[in-house]
Amino acid sequence: MIIGLTGSMGCGKGVVVEILEEMGFEYITLSMMVREEARLRGVEEEREKMMEVGNSMRAAEGAGVLAKRALKKIATSDNPNWVVDGIRNPAEIDALREADDVHVFGIETNHEILVERIMERGRESDATERDAILHKIEREWGQGEPEDGQQVGKCMAKVDYTVDNNGTLEEYKENFMNYFNQIKND
Repeated sequence: MIIGLTGSMGCGKGVVVEILEEMGFEYITLSMMVREEARLRGVEEEREKMMEVGNSMRAAEGAGVLAKRALKKIATSDNPNWVVDGIRNPAEIDALREADDVHVFGIETNHEILVERIMERGRESDATERDAILHKIEREWGQGEPEDGQQVGKCMAKVDYTVDNNGTLEEYKENFMNYFNQIKND
C-alpha cells in the first residue's frame, strides 16, 4: 500500500507520517528527490531555492518527475507499505497512481491556523512574519506558479480523502484513522 500526502506546509502531514511509521510503513518525501538534485547541482538547501530546483526538475523531466523517482526507490524495497509525503503537483498524483494500491490524502487546514502553527513550531527554514508565511503558502498553493510548478490547490482537488486538521491533534488523528481503517477493511 502506498499512502500519498498533500497539503500546505504546517498542515500536519508529519503527524500522519509518524502514525504510519509506527504501523511499519517506510517514509519517503518528494522533497528528498529535490534535495538529492540540489546537492548534485551545488544549490543551497533553502526553501525558496528548493522550490526553484523542484520546478526546474518538473520543467525538464515532466511534472510527475518527483513521484516517478520516489517510485523507483520504493520498487527496490522489500517493504510493501510506504507513505509518500510532499505531493505538490497533480502530475505527481497521476504518477503515483501508476503503482498498485495507492491512496492519496489531502490535509485541509485553514491558512490562518497554518500561519499560527508555523510561527509556533519555529523551524529555522520557516519564515517568521505572518505576511511572508502567507506568501509562501499562497505560492505553494499555486499562486504565481507555472502549471508544472507547485500546485497544492489542484492536488487537493484530486485526492481520494480529505482529512480536516482545523481542530485538536486528537481530532485530527481520529479523522485520519477513520479513513485509514476504511481502506484497510475494504
